[in-house]
Amino acid sequence: MQRAVLVGCGAMSKAWFEAARTMGDIEIVGVVDLAKERAQARIAEFGLTAAIASDNLSAVLAKTNPDLLFDVVVPGARHATVAAGLDAGCHVLSEKPMAETMDEARDLVGRAGKAGRIHAVVQNRRYLAQIRRIRQLVASGVIGEVTSLHCDFFLGPHFGGFREEMRHVLFLDMAIHTFDAARFLAGDAASAVYAREWEPGNSWYSQGSSAAAIFEFTNGAVFTYRGSWCADGLRTSWESSWRIVGSRGTIVWDGHDDIRAEAVTSGKDGLFSGVTAVEIPPLDASHRIGGHLGVMQDFIAASRGGDAPETAGSENIKSLAMVFGAIQSAESGRRIEITI
Repeated sequence: MQRAVLVGCGAMSKAWFEAARTMGDIEIVGVVDLAKERAQARIAEFGLTAAIASDNLSAVLAKTNPDLLFDVVVPGARHATVAAGLDAGCHVLSEKPMAETMDEARDLVGRAGKAGRIHAVVQNRRYLAQIRRIRQLVASGVIGEVTSLHCDFFLGPHFGGFREEMRHVLFLDMAIHTFDAARFLAGDAASAVYAREWEPGNSWYSQGSSAAAIFEFTNGAVFTYRGSWCADGLRTSWESSWRIVGSRGTIVWDGHDDIRAEAVTSGKDGLFSGVTAVEIPPLDASHRIGGHLGVMQDFIAASRGGDAPETAGSENIKSLAMVFGAIQSAESGRRIEITI
């Protein structure tokens, strides 16, 4: 049984408590929030009668000596929270984004390395079964080498609150899921980007609700992203709609349940190469799924001596760099080299 402290009791924290309860071998011994009454409410809601409620993280860490820290704080408090957990000898699992700046992200990667502890990020979309199936199909080589990936994300949610006031809202608040998925599907990292943001006349956002980006990957593949959070009608899924083009075929995914693929056979059919439909195999049992729970299970396994989680900070920083690179390009109007 591992002991954990959870920090941040906003709406997102409920999924964390539920995932920890589902796993069953994690004891939450401390719950911290700036509003102590919210920590007390979560303790009561999940029957954690032995847990300490507090508004002081340092005091709880000193008193409980936990193995794990679950970081569900707002991004502005992330660096200090993760640093405190690593300094206390905890393995840390954080909400996304892993940091507010690249400098902070680099610092956390360095701190985790020096402490000999794991810092991972809840990049839960890559644990969806359909994304796992597509990655499995790409890795099989059936469409050859990936030469380009293309995705569309078009929704019109009226969130209210902070999102409608924040700058770079689409890139900062949502696109990291898509960018991380592109990295995962391509098995590669981005090396450069050219991006643009704009605000349509019907937008109810302050800035950055609509955007496009062209990423160059290190192996020569190109990833294009088109998106909007003020696009009414004919919505895509929250996971985007995708086309993955390879040297020997193509995969398309509607972002829901429909995955289709065709691969080159032999000979020509008039102007075009002959192709045939590819059966989409079921997911191999070795691939963990489960969204938030899947991320937590990989993190816990790693904390017990297993393989490093695929969303470890040293990997997730590559997705974060895509976000900040796109923002820098949109602000400057220039192609930006992406560095970690």
